[in-house]
Amino acid sequence: MFERPASGERAVIVQLDFGDADIEDRIEEVRLLTESAGGIVVAEVRGRRHSPDPKTYAGKGKVDEVAAMLAATDGQLVIFNHELSPAQQRNLERELKCRVVDRTSLILDIFALRAASAEGKLQVELAQLEHLSTRLVRGWTHLERQRGGIGMRGPGETQLETDRRLLGNRVKLLKERLARLNRQRGVQRKARMRGDVLNVSLVGYTNAGKSTLFNALTHAGVYAADRLFATLDTTSRKLWVEGGGNIVLSDTVGFIRDLPHSLVDAFHATLEAAGDADILLHVVDSASHARDEQMLEVDKVLDEIGAGTVPQVVVWNKIDLTEAGPGVERDEYGNIRRVRISARSGQGLELLRETLAEYARAKSDARRKAQDGPAPLNPYDSTLDSRQT
Repeated sequence: MFERPASGERAVIVQLDFGDADIEDRIEEVRLLTESAGGIVVAEVRGRRHSPDPKTYAGKGKVDEVAAMLAATDGQLVIFNHELSPAQQRNLERELKCRVVDRTSLILDIFALRAASAEGKLQVELAQLEHLSTRLVRGWTHLERQRGGIGMRGPGETQLETDRRLLGNRVKLLKERLARLNRQRGVQRKARMRGDVLNVSLVGYTNAGKSTLFNALTHAGVYAADRLFATLDTTSRKLWVEGGGNIVLSDTVGFIRDLPHSLVDAFHATLEAAGDADILLHVVDSASHARDEQMLEVDKVLDEIGAGTVPQVVVWNKIDLTEAGPGVERDEYGNIRRVRISARSGQGLELLRETLAEYARAKSDARRKAQDGPAPLNPYDSTLDSRQT
């Protein structure tokens, strides 16, 4: 469905080490990102620096090494697993004589490839245009100052200014469309919240297994694959759990470290499902040795979108790849805080359903108490007898 031709672009990836402890994880992640975008990693270039070079980010010696690697592998583009400034990107392309893509552009490209719904496509286009607005100078440097001559006589507005104006108009239109969709979604969300139904959202690092778990619980047939950002559009389904009745379960886009702010802003409406949930199922790839760092990144994004205070149950997924068995862990107050499962094999899914039923009953009980109000005072209660001394 989302596959690109097998003959993808041959990419040389660049990862610089500024003293990071998880450099190997970062290399593996940019490899997966490149493959998810349809590229073929033909080589990787690493280096250590105290700080980025202002001109080329990597420094002259490292840029020469990248150029040599391009020539040796017939590489077609260079992917930096870092955020480059427009000037750095322009200088690198001039030196390397090929396209240079930074981490933000790479993630935006994957999002453009995966977006399926009308809203998802609008959100991705908005993020791309806002990212592009800072880089328009790349394509139009030679037109920044019109000097007259055949084909260069303009109506007093340079090509760069024209492009910025047109881009600004498009961004405004996209924001208006997304605002209308957001209002519609808000009405639907309020209608759901008025009911005595538990609202649950799946959140987690990309490729943690959220969509596989969503399908295992709801049989919805949502696209799921062993690749980054397989799911972009929020999908909600009703799920009946024994002892808890109907609940609403929502699958959301996966998070990733250094997620571009333009994407967080553009997908804010979609991610509101997490902020409005009664409980978040934080799905974690328990087989990943970077799971602790990934959990911190998810919590960071949840704070950004206003969902940091929503109660969480950690779903310790992929136990079939580890030596852990299915189980439930509670905190000192008896609340369930972690459930160990395998969405792929089905191990522990009954425990997760029981967990959801427990939270559904708790919401129903709280709602019933709120409707009943405090018990009426008994005027004959001896504890209230004013004659007592």
